[in-house]
Parts: sequence; structure tokens; C-alpha cells
Amino acid sequence: MEDKKMANISAQMVGDLKKKTGAGLMDCKRALVESDGDVDAAIKLLREKGLAAAAKKADRIAADGLVSILKDGDTVAMVEVNSETDFVAKNATFVEFVNGILRTIVACKPATLEALGACKFDGTEYTVDETVKDKIFTIGEKISVRRFVVIEGITSTYVHGNGAIGVIVKFDVDPSLATNDKFVDFAKNMALQAGAYATPYLDRDSVPANVIAEEKEVVIAQIKNDPKNATKPEAILDKMAAGKLGKFYEENCLVEKEYIKDDNMKVSQYITSVAKELGTAIKIVEFARFEKGEGIQKREDNLGDEVAKMLGK
Repeated sequence: MEDKKMANISAQMVGDLKKKTGAGLMDCKRALVESDGDVDAAIKLLREKGLAAAAKKADRIAADGLVSILKDGDTVAMVEVNSETDFVAKNATFVEFVNGILRTIVACKPATLEALGACKFDGTEYTVDETVKDKIFTIGEKISVRRFVVIEGITSTYVHGNGAIGVIVKFDVDPSLATNDKFVDFAKNMALQAGAYATPYLDRDSVPANVIAEEKEVVIAQIKNDPKNATKPEAILDKMAAGKLGKFYEENCLVEKEYIKDDNMKVSQYITSVAKELGTAIKIVEFARFEKGEGIQKREDNLGDEVAKMLGK
């Protein structure tokens, strides 16, 4: 009976279902057999299998993937989508899925990841959450949309290493200068700068008060624990603490860093010099920097354990 069912399933039907769903040929054939050739029912079966596959892979660690950017007029969207392996991250199906997520973000304008999950994916009838589950089934790895950001205005972007790092920098500048060659070159340099260093803050004013207070406590404790400072007056110790805090700002604030193309000046000085040349004020308003997999604890496989598992030991 099963052989008779399979005989009624043509290669054309299997190929058409594969195009519609992205599932493997054998999965498509089995779904068509189970549904007696009913394409809609076969699609439903494949989607149900996708849900099951997603559930099975939920506990896996997805620390690879891709950071990508889409610019649409004055709107720029950046997203990080994670996979388990670099092999999948380079897969054309995965890359196009990430591009679809970006188009969905620009079109739907969600405020949160939860809201993004409920958006219809790239003009289809399925939500982003449903599409993610489908991709887990068809690609065979855990996939997750980790974070995204949307920035409006005059911006410059940079993507490093085929999606390893992505950067958006927003500027407050006279709109008439947005296409000026000097400004465009400057804006590219600022995006490169932001990509080169993982600085969590834009400037000193951006650092939260509690972070400064905590850092100051640590600095003062370090100074007082040094026997050489035991007899120094508080005023001197405060100046020493201020100097160490200055180092903290240099390491953690974008505009306080050394400029990557000229280590004789800070980024803030480079901004001032370009503004002077252009005869206008220039300010970096905000920036966003995503580094693929940052903060995700990657699984470290033990080869001996893997071999033992394969041998059933």
C-alpha cells in the first residue's frame, strides 16, 4: 500500500514542495506520501515537524551566525542572528533569511524582539517566530534572532569580516553636508573606529552614575592599598583617582579613544578638526555595535566524550 502511495508522488510534486518550503527532498517526499499527495496538508506536516525540531534544539548553544545591516533611506536596521556553526552562517539560505529579517524590521518597525517575532516575515503569511522554526527544521541547527536596532537620521555603517561585527554611527550635522566628500570620509572613519574597539559608551556623559561610582571606589581602594600612598593627603589621593578615572574613560568611551588613523589625537580632537575644516558643528549622537556571539558561552566539545558517545560507551 505504501509503495502504491509513493508511486503516485511524482518528482515534480516533490520538487515543487521543496521550492515552497525549503525542506529536504526526502522530507518533502515523506510528507506528500503521508498526506496522500495533498500539497497543503504536506506543508502543514512539514511545519509541524519544524516545531518539533525547534523544540529538540532549544537547549543547544547558538553562538555563531551573522551581523547584518540594511539601509533604507534615512532608516538603518542592524540585526544579529545566531546559528550553531560558521558553516551554516555562510549558507546562502541562512544569509537570505537574515536579509528577510532586516526587511521585516524596516517594514514592521517593531519595538522589541517579542514584537518582531509576531511580525509577518518579509511579506509572507507566516510570522518571524514561525519562520525561525521552519529554518531550524530545514537547516538543521538552532537559529535565534538575538537582537536588533533601528536608527533614523544621518548615519554611517560598517560590517567587518563577513558579518563578525556591525556598526551604525549617527551624526548631528547640517543635512546639506551629508553627501559632502569630506564628511562622508569622516563618517566612514568613525564607523571603522567604532568597529575597531568595543567601547560600551559614547562619551563621559553617557557613562551611568553608578558605573562611575563603582569604578571610583575601586580606584581609591587600589591607591590606598599601596603603602607608598599611606602618608599622602586626601587632596593628592583625589587627584590620583581622577587620573585613573581618566584612563577608564579613555578605554570605555568612543570619543575618548585614540583615533585609529592617528595615535597623536583622540577621536574627539579628530571630530573637532573635521568640523573646523567644514566650517560647521559635528556631533556623534549615538552609535550601536554588535559583535557576533559576544557574551554567549560557547560549548567546548570533548573529543574523547564524543567518540565514547558514538561507540555507545
